[in-house]
Amino acid sequence: MIRGMYSAISGLKAHQTLLDVTANNLANVNTVGYKASRATFSDSLSQQVRGASAGTADTAGTNGLQVGLGVKVASVDNLVGSSSSQMTGNALDVALQGEGWLTVARGTPTGPAPAAATWSFTRAGALQTTAAGHLTTQEGLYVMGYPRAAAGGPDTTGAPGYLTLPPGSSDVTIGADGAVSYVDNSGGPATGTRQTAGYLAVSRFANQSGLQRAGGSTWTATANSGAPQPGTPGADGNGTVMAGALEMSNVDLASEFTTMISAQRGFQANSRVISAADEMLQDVVNMKR
Repeated sequence: MIRGMYSAISGLKAHQTLLDVTANNLANVNTVGYKASRATFSDSLSQQVRGASAGTADTAGTNGLQVGLGVKVASVDNLVGSSSSQMTGNALDVALQGEGWLTVARGTPTGPAPAAATWSFTRAGALQTTAAGHLTTQEGLYVMGYPRAAAGGPDTTGAPGYLTLPPGSSDVTIGADGAVSYVDNSGGPATGTRQTAGYLAVSRFANQSGLQRAGGSTWTATANSGAPQPGTPGADGNGTVMAGALEMSNVDLASEFTTMISAQRGFQANSRVISAADEMLQDVVNMKR
């Protein structure tokens, strides 16, 4: 009875975690670029009451006898698959179509580019420009990118750095290949022409499900995700950029509500086991009066 009670307690804890994960998914159903989570269970240890035995000349073998000791949360997986896009009409909103993560970082634009170990990654493409012309996320992180090569196209020979637009630039657009262009209003020879400030840096991972959430719709690399493999949109298998759109949350409402019902009923069933074990213990206590 006591053993069954503790097994039920483990069931209560596991279903609480399942409900926590589901609640967080539902809370972020409208969060731009959000990736849902999924909790999975596995059985815990089992008590060996009797071992298995082999058959003899005149008897058959017997199976082992084990009593389970409960359940545990095996994993909370990141479901990083892409989701639908919402058209916004804002030129600085971008949605990645395919694999890859926008590479962003904290730092000082007047100093050296941030090291790869300090990069963060996001699928929330609601970008903006600062008064100094730096391209940033809504959380204030600087968007990393590659400069334009002399012969045209991105110069990917070095590490990505800050993307900066000259003061007074207008009509900023972002192409499918990640090219960030603008109309020059500097008053120089190039005034009135469209120029390319650079190309967005997009990073891929050997195991993108192994990324770690860092808040603010950003993720960081871990030992299990592998090191980031930076590149540009549309190159080396990276997804392309859809400008004027945002990637929405990939939370499936129908699935989440079904999981919520399952978690509630699982919690209820385990609480009934505790009540039943308590009543059985009460009967044992009352045997001597």
